[in-house]
Amino acid sequence: MTEIEQPSASFRLVYVPGVTPTKWLRVWGERLPDVPLELLQATPADGHGLLLSGGADAGLVRLPVDRTVLSAIPLYTEATVVVFPKDHWLAAAEEVAVADLDEEIVFHPQDDTLDWPELPGRPAFERPATTADAIELVAANVGVLAVPQSLARLHHRRDLTYRPLTGDVPQSQVALAWPEEATTDLVEEFIGIVRGRTANSSRGRAAAEPAKKQPAAKKAAARSAKSPAQPGGRQQKPRGAAGRQGQAPGKGQGKGAAQAKRGRKR
Repeated sequence: MTEIEQPSASFRLVYVPGVTPTKWLRVWGERLPDVPLELLQATPADGHGLLLSGGADAGLVRLPVDRTVLSAIPLYTEATVVVFPKDHWLAAAEEVAVADLDEEIVFHPQDDTLDWPELPGRPAFERPATTADAIELVAANVGVLAVPQSLARLHHRRDLTYRPLTGDVPQSQVALAWPEEATTDLVEEFIGIVRGRTANSSRGRAAAEPAKKQPAAKKAAARSAKSPAQPGGRQQKPRGAAGRQGQAPGKGQGKGAAQAKRGRKR
């Protein structure tokens, strides 16, 4: 179990709609059961604001973020889909091209997470304040909505469906972000969890723990190196047949040399 030298009362994690941090929360609970993880749900804009103001230690947010003050690790990129009523003519297709939306009213809510180089379709008279508001208008058969797939699932309704949107379509990228000047031990622990590191390979001060065991390992290696010798450093004499065979050549060599010397005298 990972240990933190300076435990915090809690670790505050902000996340934006469509992001599901469940699997990472489970690992956190297993590794750091004494450090509660406080979840804060916020809109994309509010999520960035919490990080910048110190209201959260880290966040699962959508890029881009202000890289001058926030560090960010991109995690994954979402597919973009178009949402419409089930009885809409687009429902007959397996996927929808951007050009298919030319005659459709396409909503772009104020919390839109897609950075369009050129807005598709016909603009609505007013921009909905939120994605949830845009979904209500789509259900009323007023227009269609392009969103990351996770948001289409989040706002699922029985009378609506969606299809992948193809062509020159922007995609939303989810990232783990935190204030660069506040990279704490707990932030490092969460980075390790998100990146799939095991508890033993996790970074931060907890990673220094294996280093404390190094002297003991060196002692064990030293004892292993001295194992052929007797206490006091004296070398053990060879035993058994191997030892006797090792002595025989010496005696034989001495006898042969003496016989050769007597032969020269004769």
